[in-house]
Amino acid sequence: MILRKTMFALAGSAALLSLTACSGGSQDNAAGGAITVAASDTACQVSTSSASAGNLTFEVSNKGTKVTEFYLYAEGDRIMGEVENIAPGLTRKLTVEVADAGKYQTACKPGMAGDGIRSDFTVTGGVAKQTDVNTQLAEATKSYAAYVAGQTSALQAETQKFADSVKSGNVADAKNRYATTRIYYERIEPVAEKFGDLDPAIDAREADVEAGQQFTGFHRLEKDLWVTGLQPDSAQIADKLVTDVNDLVTKTQTLQLTGLDLANGAKELLDEVATRKITGEEETFSHTDLWDFQANVDGSKGAIQALRPVLQERDPALVSTLDTEFANVQQLLDATRVGDGYKYYNELSQDQIKQFASAVDALSEPLSKVSEVVAQ
Repeated sequence: MILRKTMFALAGSAALLSLTACSGGSQDNAAGGAITVAASDTACQVSTSSASAGNLTFEVSNKGTKVTEFYLYAEGDRIMGEVENIAPGLTRKLTVEVADAGKYQTACKPGMAGDGIRSDFTVTGGVAKQTDVNTQLAEATKSYAAYVAGQTSALQAETQKFADSVKSGNVADAKNRYATTRIYYERIEPVAEKFGDLDPAIDAREADVEAGQQFTGFHRLEKDLWVTGLQPDSAQIADKLVTDVNDLVTKTQTLQLTGLDLANGAKELLDEVATRKITGEEETFSHTDLWDFQANVDGSKGAIQALRPVLQERDPALVSTLDTEFANVQQLLDATRVGDGYKYYNELSQDQIKQFASAVDALSEPLSKVSEVVAQ
């Protein structure tokens, strides 16, 4: 799921998101120990079904044979936090601020597919969101708001142009616009994923569509453009994509995020690279995976850039490591550039794919530490 350039240059006149910073001043359940999750191919055993509001830390151990994911959902399947790409035998942590009491759900997704193995989870109490306590985190979320507003504004405009090309039957123009439109979405995908079924409607791959579900969004049109040819309902699919993107833009304008959301989102984008882009699974028909790869890296870097003053003060060594590893990944991407774009995935050698995988792993490790620093 996906620019380059200076990270906040596209803020423009779009309305800023209403964002809130998380702070060490909020109640921290992690201080009493993480909530453990034993995930397997058939079970998702959470050590408790309730917790007090504040910073919740889940420690997820994959005891199964399939790669899995873990999610905390609010009402309407709004994603509060997620951790992806948990290979068999590995343990990953997710720290998320939950300030409001209420009913939530935990979910493990063996094979990273479907609705997952779910359990009810109750949050009690309630704590104030620390919008003013930590000035640096407040500024970080404000900066990221400008970034997201710019990306969604550009996504809205470019999606309409892409849809118009599909509807007019101009296949060549639609193909040219496809990858460069998706980059705006891929940069902010963790934000889009917070809105229940909206992300799957816009960005689900054909392999992820379950029986009885309609295949819509970018990847359905990708298949029409590169494989089957435009279909009788391609125009309707294009119109639905525009409607869904417009809905996304509207919802992001009032979304509240925290500093932990930024930290977790930066890591989620690298997980997307590791599980989709460097495997060629994302753009099955067009092979434009490297455009998405670059956008995911840019989006991750954008979140870290917003958090940089906080991270620099609390863990300067981590900032230095992140800078080095981001630069290493970017160097590999730059080596695949062709004109204004990149090589197609099916043009990469196995050595290049291995180099990408190694560089992403090296960046993923320090990124996994950012949420713990932010939660201090």
